[in-house]
Amino acid sequence: MTRLKGGIFVAGTILALALMGGASAQDKPIELRYTTGAPPNTPWVMQLDRFVKDVEEESKGKIKIVPFINAQLGNEQDTMQQTARGRIDMGGFSVAAAAALVPELSLTSLPFYFDSARQQDCVYDSFLIPYTTNALAQKGVVFLGWTHVGSGNIVGKKPFKSPADVKGLKARSAPTKTAAAFWVALGANPNPLGITEWASAHQTGLVDVSDAPVTYYVPSGLGKIAPVYTRTNHVDSGGIVVMSKTVYDKLSADQRNALQAAVTKRTAAQLRAEIRGFEEKILELHLKNGGQLVALTPAERAQWQKVLEPAWPQIVKAVGGNAEAFFKLMEDAKKKCGA
Repeated sequence: MTRLKGGIFVAGTILALALMGGASAQDKPIELRYTTGAPPNTPWVMQLDRFVKDVEEESKGKIKIVPFINAQLGNEQDTMQQTARGRIDMGGFSVAAAAALVPELSLTSLPFYFDSARQQDCVYDSFLIPYTTNALAQKGVVFLGWTHVGSGNIVGKKPFKSPADVKGLKARSAPTKTAAAFWVALGANPNPLGITEWASAHQTGLVDVSDAPVTYYVPSGLGKIAPVYTRTNHVDSGGIVVMSKTVYDKLSADQRNALQAAVTKRTAAQLRAEIRGFEEKILELHLKNGGQLVALTPAERAQWQKVLEPAWPQIVKAVGGNAEAFFKLMEDAKKKCGA
């Protein structure tokens, strides 16, 4: 009897410890690796740090976002593909990187396409979400929301006041057909490079000219290597937050709801306003660092626009796939959104 009682006691203790271990494992938060090419001390990193806290709060500590900034896991075209394969959990990307999966998304960066920031935001928020969500889902990625990259301008070691100034030059192009076609229309020779190769390409002379958002240009150090910033303002690039569908499907309903609550806590309008508000401040820093800003007159900017607007149909054709249908969606949306 004593042995039986002792056996029951030992078995009960083992069971209790096993249950405690199980409960401990269940209490451990799920960790999600988040990739971004954003350099330190940028508004994107500020937004990411805030998102980390929002997710922890909404999930009551059950989800932990682990940030990898400054392209620590690779350039964004590669990490977007890895997210689709489930090797990286989630991330914040430029729309150009999303175009690695859905090429027609690059058409949102057609040069001089939108008449105003208000019109662009309306097209993104009111008309592009269903298409983008469905197209990315077919590639293994869950669309969580829009972010923002910022206005694109021409950078190099000298001013570029007219399209003729870039003709024949070696141009760093984002790795999309839209970006390459932009330079071809200007008579330059595009060289598609990810952001991890951007600064070194200017340093070694692999490229002579790029177009870049100031919010990346200065914090990344590119502004010291290619110190002349010509304000063409030919595009105001969007951004996107996505998650691997493989990873998302493994989350519980409560975890998905918490993640979505954290995303919707900060509207796309708020995120864009933060980035756009930061641009002028970062330009002031560029000047203090010895950089140069080149402002174009309305007539000079019109020269760029005159060259690039007629290239839209060729750019759409070059993108191929569903680009024609997506461009029509954008055209219809523009009319509904107004100027």
